Amino acid sequence: MPEADIRQLQEQQAMMEMPRYKCHKIVHALKIKEIKRVPSGNATVTHSIVPVDFGFAPFEVDLEYIGKHSPVAGGYYVVYDDGYKSFSPAAAFEAGYTRV
Repeated sequence: MPEADIRQLQEQQAMMEMPRYKCHKIVHALKIKEIKRVPSGNATVTHSIVPVDFGFAPFEVDLEYIGKHSPVAGGYYVVYDDGYKSFSPAAAFEAGYTRV
């Protein structure tokens, strides 16, 4: 196959849209009001997530969660059925989930 044809094929493949998926999961989630940095006595730091939802106390998350997910206020702390904890930006979460 000539090189020009190969380049054209590669360009066509690069422009292809990835497959789309529709979410059907049920998750537990809390909207984040604030994320507080909490110094610890032994020079380590943890973070506390303050939920927007009434009746839920602030809770700590470890540095691994913060580093991996980079959560921000206004987004959602999400826990899946298998226990995996994640973060979702508000727009993406609210477009894909409704409260049950």
